[in-house]
Order: sequence, then structure tokens, then C-alpha cells
Amino acid sequence: MRIISGSHKGRTIVPPRNFRARPTTDFAKESLFNVLNNITDIVDSEILDLFAGTGSISLEFASRGAKKVDTVEINKIHHAFIRETVSKFGLEQIHAIKTNALKFILFCTATYDIIFADPPYEMPDIDKIPDTIFEYNLLKTNGLLIMEHSEKYDFSSHPKFYDNRNYGSVNFTFFK
Repeated sequence: MRIISGSHKGRTIVPPRNFRARPTTDFAKESLFNVLNNITDIVDSEILDLFAGTGSISLEFASRGAKKVDTVEINKIHHAFIRETVSKFGLEQIHAIKTNALKFILFCTATYDIIFADPPYEMPDIDKIPDTIFEYNLLKTNGLLIMEHSEKYDFSSHPKFYDNRNYGSVNFTFFK
């Protein structure tokens, strides 16, 4: 895994062997950020990365000039890895938060320009995450929610649906 672009372009991200996350592939991540570059401005934006896993999406946002990135991960090994990597790369705009992502949504008082959610594909009720984020008003006006999910889910009838992109087994659905 690597950072694709920005101030830390080319830096590698090497999680420990005991890591259980399913990281977004470099191909899917590069494709996602190509789409984002055409629909929004990342520079100086405030980002929320839910179910952060390796933190590679947060690192990519920070490398591309995001002002603030809140990274939420409950697994202590994953959280520790994110903190170590953030420290090693000197990306002080990333704030690693160790908590349950769904509970974070319910109690969060901040708002974000972009929210990226990559829940475990087998997690029950994935389809309820967008509604909860919109219900709790976590997006700023004109904000963007991106859900990474398996082909099992189709959000095209959701009232806030914007777009869907498929990269092999990885699906990104965009909501506005």
C-alpha cells in the first residue's frame, strides 16, 4: 500500500502481520481520488474517515491538503498503527479516535466536508449508515458522503444518491 499523490506521494504503508483489515486497494483508491478531484476540492477540507482500518484513506486525504482528518477505528491494533504512521509521516492534521464508528456518528457534534465510510462488508445494517449520517447532520452544506461496500448493496434509490463507481469487488457510492 502506498500514498498515491500529494506531499507524501510514494510513501509506503506497511501494516503489521496481525492486521485484520481489508484495505482499499491502491487501484480503487487512485480511482476514488480521481473522481473526487473532479467533483470536490480536498485542499483545506475537513474529513471524517469511519471504520478507518489501516488509515490509508485518511493519509491520502492529508497528503492531498485536507485541513483536518478525524479517523475513527475501534480495533486497538489498527488504531495504534494509524497513530504510529501519522506520527512517522508528521501528518498532524490527522486525529486518530479509538471508538465504535456507529456510536461516534450518534455523539459527534462536528460537521465535515467529506465523510468516507468503509464498514466491514459483512457488517449487518450497512445500508442504514447513510441515513444515520444524514439524520445526525454530520455533513456540511454541499458535503459529500462516500460509502465503500460490496456489490451486495445498491443505494441508487436513496434520496441523497449521487453516483456509484465499481472497481472489481470494491464499490463506492457517493451521496450529497
